[in-house]
Amino acid sequence: MKMPKIWEILRMFKDSCKGRGWKTSENEDWVEADECYHNFLWTKDVSFSSFKRIITSKKCIVRESLSYRVVEASYTAWLFSEKPSETMIKLVYENPSFSSKIALYDLSQMLEGKGLCTRLNDTDSPVFKEFESFLRNELKAKIKPVPIASSSEINPDEYTVKEVA
Repeated sequence: MKMPKIWEILRMFKDSCKGRGWKTSENEDWVEADECYHNFLWTKDVSFSSFKRIITSKKCIVRESLSYRVVEASYTAWLFSEKPSETMIKLVYENPSFSSKIALYDLSQMLEGKGLCTRLNDTDSPVFKEFESFLRNELKAKIKPVPIASSSEINPDEYTVKEVA
């Protein structure tokens, strides 16, 4: 089976969300459920400094007719087409304020046809849980936890992040 691209996977998932009564956008990658925005960001690669800025901003663009507004995303899922760096994984994993709101999905092996998605998802987002179910049931992917390197393998001087209000 030919594996669809990330944007196709996300489009198919958003289509399935409509059947659950969740609101989706044709042009942006978010799902609104239970009055919360669940934002999806897909990327091949992102610099660590950009990653830090984005995860602390928690912003989501919502298009309404011809205008746009910025809302706070309650949850954000990162969909990587290449393996994310250990430093990014550790940053989310070791900060409860991040890990409770941010999920990381490494889809690289799935996209290569290996049928495996590794993830770090400690959120209580029903949308992300449904996304994982969609990957398992519709795309026949196995979902496994992202292996976490021990703290001694990551240099803490490489990153410092302060929560912004």
